[in-house]
Amino acid sequence: MTDTTLAFSVPNAAPAWDAALDDPQRAAAHHGMGPLLVVAGPGTGKTSTLAARVASLLARGVDPHRLLLLTFSRRAAQEMGRRAAGMLAAAQGTAGRPAAALPWSGTFHAIAARLLRELAPAVGLPPDFSVLDRSDAEDLMASVRAARGQAELPRRFPLAPTCLAIASRCVNTDADLPAVLAEHYPWCRAWTDDLRQLFEDYAHHKQQHRLLDFDDLLLAWAEALGVPAVAQALSRRFDHVLVDEAQDCNRLQARILAGLRPEGQGLTLVGDDDQCIYGFRGADRRLMLDFSASHGDRATVVALTKNHRATPALVATAQALIDGAAQRLPRVQHSATDAGPRPRLVRVADEAVQASWVADEVLRLREQGLALKQQAVLFRTGTHAAPLELELLRRGIPFVKFGGLRFLDTAHVKDLLALLRWARNPRHALAAQRCARLVPGIGPAAVRRLLAALAGGEDPAAAVAAFTPPAGAREAWSAMLAVWQALHHGHAPWPEGFDAALHWLEPLLRLRHDDAAVRLADLAQLRAAAQAQPDVDRFLADLAIDPPQSSSDLAGPPHRDEDWLVLSTIHAAKGQEWRAVHVLSVVDGCMPADLATGRAEEIEEERRLLYVAMTRARVHLNLVVPHRFHVTQQHRFGDRHLYAVPSRFLDARVLACCDEIDQRPAEWLDAPDAPGWPALGLALPPGSADIGTRLRGRWGGTG
Repeated sequence: MTDTTLAFSVPNAAPAWDAALDDPQRAAAHHGMGPLLVVAGPGTGKTSTLAARVASLLARGVDPHRLLLLTFSRRAAQEMGRRAAGMLAAAQGTAGRPAAALPWSGTFHAIAARLLRELAPAVGLPPDFSVLDRSDAEDLMASVRAARGQAELPRRFPLAPTCLAIASRCVNTDADLPAVLAEHYPWCRAWTDDLRQLFEDYAHHKQQHRLLDFDDLLLAWAEALGVPAVAQALSRRFDHVLVDEAQDCNRLQARILAGLRPEGQGLTLVGDDDQCIYGFRGADRRLMLDFSASHGDRATVVALTKNHRATPALVATAQALIDGAAQRLPRVQHSATDAGPRPRLVRVADEAVQASWVADEVLRLREQGLALKQQAVLFRTGTHAAPLELELLRRGIPFVKFGGLRFLDTAHVKDLLALLRWARNPRHALAAQRCARLVPGIGPAAVRRLLAALAGGEDPAAAVAAFTPPAGAREAWSAMLAVWQALHHGHAPWPEGFDAALHWLEPLLRLRHDDAAVRLADLAQLRAAAQAQPDVDRFLADLAIDPPQSSSDLAGPPHRDEDWLVLSTIHAAKGQEWRAVHVLSVVDGCMPADLATGRAEEIEEERRLLYVAMTRARVHLNLVVPHRFHVTQQHRFGDRHLYAVPSRFLDARVLACCDEIDQRPAEWLDAPDAPGWPALGLALPPGSADIGTRLRGRWGGTG
């Protein structure tokens, strides 16, 4: 929740950085007060243009305290401020003015927290409110859910993370609960009234304990802007509101912007509707698509179309893909770089051959002088990379992986940390519950007995030792208990205690997960971090205060390696670039994903996702198409093969831009494409100033 504050000097002279801008960038940078939309495709200098506009406004005498810059990451805010400061410093000359500050630069949530802290007394919020992170919010939702008896219903009730996701989507899309359930969670529709009451109790608990979750920060800001006096005060505070990555704004954020700049004066949006890929977070392109209609003759739209990143062949291929989109702001990109190789569509037999081919190609490019760090392998979801991870481990090719679940949210990491946390704090009910559930033979009734024993006695460690598991779980419980006691009493010095916990968990991982080798590699990275800490308490505290965001973010680059390959989900790769990009499993069923083919808009977002993947490449692009997938443990069919076809997005226009390489067995080459795996085809039906009370009232409560 940290904001970015930067110091720099405002120049007297005209900005000298104009020469580095092309005509559309310069027009955006020097635009006046009217509503401005900058449509910036991949590689067109979006960040430079927005930074130039900030610098230009400050150079024209705008008070930096009256300029609000909203971003979607702290890193983006820092980079924007750094570039603006650099441009101003370059233009400063010898007679600089006193240092100025840009204090209102940060993420939507960070700015909301600052403003609400200041406005709290006037809008009915406690000034000392605390902010729940996502994990804390899930825990609180689980607690409220259990208190309502919804954890013990005879029918399946949504788990706490699902409940929180439903509530979050309602808030961020400004939609009512029945509509959200019908469109995104149809299996939960029978629980509409129960969910509404759960969310009301959750909101009431937060209000009682002076808590706001991340969604509340935006909702409270929007509700505050619904109070005329507050809206007028905030509108007068800022002369300019600039928004980066505007395509990622949800309807609630759009409502905030409308409240801040009701006439659009001083509003600048910069983004690319073709890169709107966060629909699951409520991102809505309508803010950009409807910009001209919303602001009429006052609106100015500037399109940046010169791609300074990718070769002409790559730009043409990506353009052919996105030209097939149903609705977008029209523009055609062209490349400003030298010529390069055409993208390649690589057909392989199956996922194992895909992994082998990608590893071969990565090494081939490396031998040609392209370092591993200049290459990336991208995929739709983290599980698509599992065969490749095993192949890279087998060949000794170092890699880091980004995206998918945050490192501490992965089941195997949470399992191991739960044992460490429970051993250090025997009353830690959530950790005890997780560990007990891992023990084969222990069911819900035994878990409840264990938790009751921990809560009821003065010596929880003695209660753990005295606990009698079910007969079928005695041997497994004894194995876990031996490790628990060694950790609790400090009999295993650190980090040997970590090794003892891992030794206990490893056979359970192999029993529960087909990709156990990949998960054990994650835990090896966790072990490296454990070794760097003097004791288990410091290790656990460090993880809680500054948690890693990805499977390899914890340990950083591979130890003692000078080079490493990047593996990343496409969502996590947005905003990055590499000289070579290899995209895995570009087939129907993976891209678009089967679960994203229920509505036309979902399919269109999948097209944009592939577009983002393709536009991460600067020179080399390989789209890999495996034609067979091995599926295990299908309860109706057993282990079997499913056959796939290239993604529906690879139409004739895209294929005409690519070279095709067929690595399938010779007997496949004359055979017609096997039928693809069927999409699910889900046919979903269409769908006062007391802010504390309003937050609860969102779910029908009266305060």
